[in-house]
Amino acid sequence: ILNYDIMARFRRRTCIILLLFILFICSIMMALKTLRPDRAGFGDPFGLGLLPELQQRTVLLDNKQNSLNRVQGDTVTRVSNLHSIAVNTMKASMPPVNKLEEEASSPNYNFHIFYYSWFGNPQFDGKYIHWNHPLLPHWDPKIANNYPKGRHNPPEDIGANFYPELGSYSSKDPSVIEAHMKQMRSASTGVIVLSWYPPGMADENGEPTDDLVPVILDNAHKYNLKVTFHIEPYKDRDDRSMYHNVKYIIDKYGGHPAFYRHKTSTGRFLPMFYVYDSYVTIPEIWANLLTVSGSQTIRNTPYDALFIALLVEERHKHDIHRSGFDGMYTYFATNGFSYGSSHHNWASLKAFCDSNNLMFIPSVGPGYIDTSIRPWNNHNTRNRVNGKYYETAFSAALLVRPEIISITSFNEWHEGTQIEKAVPKRTGQVVYLDYKPHKPNVYLELTQKWSEKYRKEQEQWLM
Repeated sequence: ILNYDIMARFRRRTCIILLLFILFICSIMMALKTLRPDRAGFGDPFGLGLLPELQQRTVLLDNKQNSLNRVQGDTVTRVSNLHSIAVNTMKASMPPVNKLEEEASSPNYNFHIFYYSWFGNPQFDGKYIHWNHPLLPHWDPKIANNYPKGRHNPPEDIGANFYPELGSYSSKDPSVIEAHMKQMRSASTGVIVLSWYPPGMADENGEPTDDLVPVILDNAHKYNLKVTFHIEPYKDRDDRSMYHNVKYIIDKYGGHPAFYRHKTSTGRFLPMFYVYDSYVTIPEIWANLLTVSGSQTIRNTPYDALFIALLVEERHKHDIHRSGFDGMYTYFATNGFSYGSSHHNWASLKAFCDSNNLMFIPSVGPGYIDTSIRPWNNHNTRNRVNGKYYETAFSAALLVRPEIISITSFNEWHEGTQIEKAVPKRTGQVVYLDYKPHKPNVYLELTQKWSEKYRKEQEQWLM
């Protein structure tokens, strides 16, 4: 009886240990999947405003599957190798805890960060703007009926999964602009990529913001930062309107000391423009503007510049080259969502750019979550994993030795890609995500850390 009792206890203990071991292995696999979705393709596409070309197609599901197959076609071995290299290049996960928040490294003009000045509140704008973002319905009515409708009700309920330390601020508030410049400088970023619509135009949830550009330029100059422009897909954007708008920007803002110009390999200093959703316009239209023989050519004129197109699908790289663009960027902070945003494709994109005299600007981000405005889009959520996701993205970017790295984003709160300071907050119905166990400025510190690492590695590349 005693032996039977001992054996029974031994078997129970063995089963418990085995169960705990299985749970441990499962949790490790889930964490790695969150960090790097090796074979992930498109989840639910972002929504009507984010990928308009995908929404305009009548065969959306077929194209979605084709995109998925392209991403899945890459070998697991290549992805696994990239992941091991990325992990090995990471040293400490966090910068020193005692680092002073106010300590500002010199700005790194090869670190470009996307910035949005579209937020408003009653004190400065007479109403809330963007913080009261509507909940966007799914395009399939059957799915849409399963999710809430309406819009957010600030200041307690905002259109974001995180909550800003500055609250539901106005982008016009001088103290907010000052705080943002200070944060971006502390992160050792150098170039603000400002979301821009032509005068009198705005996104469907916002108000015109061009009149704020001089204030942003002045404040950027105080912190030795530069400003370039992220041209949004405004109504009737084509070769003619782009020519007039580029001319407007350069004529009005080009003389400001904070206006960014990039030194090219030929020694010229040219303005730079990121063009969001560039793929919506056919290459022939862009070629009118961006090639020397084009009917609306901007080349070899006082308004010549570097134009950087958004690459989403692999085929876009050929369109970008034919269009006469000077480079490409990937924008999305969702590893595995698109061909361009998938880290394991960056090496081949960089090789394509190198062989065609194009710039490749990978976009890194700290994570992604937009379920506060697209409650059906949890497939595309990327957990921050206490900063590990961000560091993995930086590691992948450094591996391809890019001339510039872009960061998505400083304050795109709707999509949870912000590195701006966020704080814990709980209201009656909402519990916001936060950066705990770290401080509100942890992503600024991580950015500063990788900016310095990039600078040191870049020196070695040039030797």
